Amino acid sequence: MPFTTLLDFHTPLGFRFHISALSTPHFASSYTLASTGLLGGSFSYLYTSLSLPALPFATRSLPLPAFTPTSYRQLLPLRPPDPPWWWEIWHAGRRIDNRDTLLYGRLYLPHSTLEALYLRRLTPTTQLKINAVSDVRLPNGGSVLALLAQDAGRWSAEYMYSTDSALLGVRGLYNFGLSPRKPGNGTKPPATEKVAPEGYGRIRVGESVSGGEQVSRFSAGAEVYYGLLNKSGGMSTGVRFATLPAYMGFPYTMTLTLNPLMGNLSSSYSVRAGDLLSLSSRFDFNVYSYESGVAMGMELWKLRDLGGKDERLSRGEKRLERAKETIEAGRRRGLVELGEASRAGDIAGCLKARVDQRGNVGLLWEGRVKELVYSCGASIDLRGGKDIINGVGLELQYSS
Repeated sequence: MPFTTLLDFHTPLGFRFHISALSTPHFASSYTLASTGLLGGSFSYLYTSLSLPALPFATRSLPLPAFTPTSYRQLLPLRPPDPPWWWEIWHAGRRIDNRDTLLYGRLYLPHSTLEALYLRRLTPTTQLKINAVSDVRLPNGGSVLALLAQDAGRWSAEYMYSTDSALLGVRGLYNFGLSPRKPGNGTKPPATEKVAPEGYGRIRVGESVSGGEQVSRFSAGAEVYYGLLNKSGGMSTGVRFATLPAYMGFPYTMTLTLNPLMGNLSSSYSVRAGDLLSLSSRFDFNVYSYESGVAMGMELWKLRDLGGKDERLSRGEKRLERAKETIEAGRRRGLVELGEASRAGDIAGCLKARVDQRGNVGLLWEGRVKELVYSCGASIDLRGGKDIINGVGLELQYSS
């Protein structure tokens, strides 16, 4: 969800240094050194049977958005699942294809907490995921979570089991509109003319410039879970309305979630207000206690300064124009990541900020120095009196 990264982003605490390496197309490793009053860290390894593409992995070869992706990610048009026969590989009259598998492990020090992940694609529409955590501080020394996910394009479902309280759960999502299995199927709604913001042209509600393509999507989902050991359960439901790349106005997303048992109601609105600016807001309300909460957040990308003042203005305007053209072209073909624009716009850094009704403020700046990517941030309590700053931190990343 766009509002999650805009309103709940992580602010570093203390000092952390991450170093990663892609040793082979199938194997990667990462190491972290942390100092938050107590020296610690972690090391992790990843193996995948599916060969990773030959893409640049070193920090110096990647644009900044590759490490700090844009918070607002526009939904892409639904695509039909791959036919099962696409996965078949035959040799001498025998099938020799295998199912792709990913293995991941991470050990945290000094508490020796171990995390493990097993991921396997069973069919083109089904995936199995198993997470395990081992820690002496946890009940029974750890827990295991198994998740079976099924994605058919128009609808998706997940079936979950956790050893913690023997929890069983199921969740589902349904996307209304044209079925991805039959592109172009369905009738177009009556077209009513709507003027888009300046520079985005003119569109018709219910169809795109290319005709027959959806410009928005309405989705509804729900989840139900029950603990066999503690004999308790819960449920929640939600709806979402979001624009698609064919929409020529400012991309936006609206969500509404409800937990009827706890009485929690939450609504959010996120918008990409400009090529380099995203905004988000959230309102929470409890129908039983009448408690409420409001949070607002923003993300602003900064272009790199260039040359002298006059030269900076002329070259900066040209680069900004090329960035806009690249982003617009990406929207039309479904590529809406800011990484495409960074090569044209020369991104220098990203500022994230959030604030809620209690006066809690979070600030985060992400940038690059030479071959290092850094993140520095602070947590501020405006009502804290003398202790107004709750924490300050710095994180460094390097990959080779």
